[in-house]
Amino acid sequence: MFTSVDDVSARLAETGYLASPAVATTVFLAARLGKPLLVEGPAGVGKTELAKAVAQVADARLVRLQCYEGVDESRALYEWNHAKQLLRISAGRDESWDEARTDIFSEEFLLPRPLLTAIRGEEPTVLLIDEIDKADVEMEGLLLEVLSDFQVTVPELGTVTATRRPFVVLTSNAGRELSEALRRRCLFLHIGFPEEELERRIVTLKVPGLDAALTESVVRVVGALRAMDLRKAPSVAETVDWARTLLALGADTLDETVVRDTLGVLLKHQDDVLKAAAKLDLDAL
Repeated sequence: MFTSVDDVSARLAETGYLASPAVATTVFLAARLGKPLLVEGPAGVGKTELAKAVAQVADARLVRLQCYEGVDESRALYEWNHAKQLLRISAGRDESWDEARTDIFSEEFLLPRPLLTAIRGEEPTVLLIDEIDKADVEMEGLLLEVLSDFQVTVPELGTVTATRRPFVVLTSNAGRELSEALRRRCLFLHIGFPEEELERRIVTLKVPGLDAALTESVVRVVGALRAMDLRKAPSVAETVDWARTLLALGADTLDETVVRDTLGVLLKHQDDVLKAAAKLDLDAL
């Protein structure tokens, strides 16, 4: 998939994803070693976008499993088309159960979900298991077979083993602690808020019409907000949104009025907005 760490950086940049050296190195190793990649960090720092960018540069199909509380095997792995099975049974009233069972538990009646779809794929595939920390602990047990041997067992059909291993990315916002068994099967990558220089490059790339001096000010203000004790610090995505907001408003500089009127783009809680408005000192930045 990649020839070197520099190749990862260059090709991801072509998609608009600017990777730090740590990100590029870990992606290269995950691809080279055939290991799943567990990406942890706060929301909005580019974890999901990394999987999308890898799929784009590899010309691979992106298969996404969005995790949530209560997601189970039928949503993650496979389920049977019960309505179609009932119709088949009704149509064959003169058949014995053994005859009907052989037919209704076949490929024709199987509904593959993301995990099985990715395992059975013969083309290049990136499997994104998004926000695994939101799923129940039982979901991790289901993933162990998939991530260990890249195979899935369907009792009625047998074991399906990947002929071409997908590139697997699991993301977590660290909402809960993941099991050691799951972590052992993955390479680990933490993506935090970027350094100022990298964030300036990201803003410049995503909002090319913004003045360089204003881009510098945007990044400094966001950094100051992140240093405060807020319920939710602004993410990289929100930095980009704020830059686009300033461009849309035709702002040339950051003054107290502009910042106060647009804090809702960066901060998502009223107490955070009030705290930032009281503590943010533009003259000191």
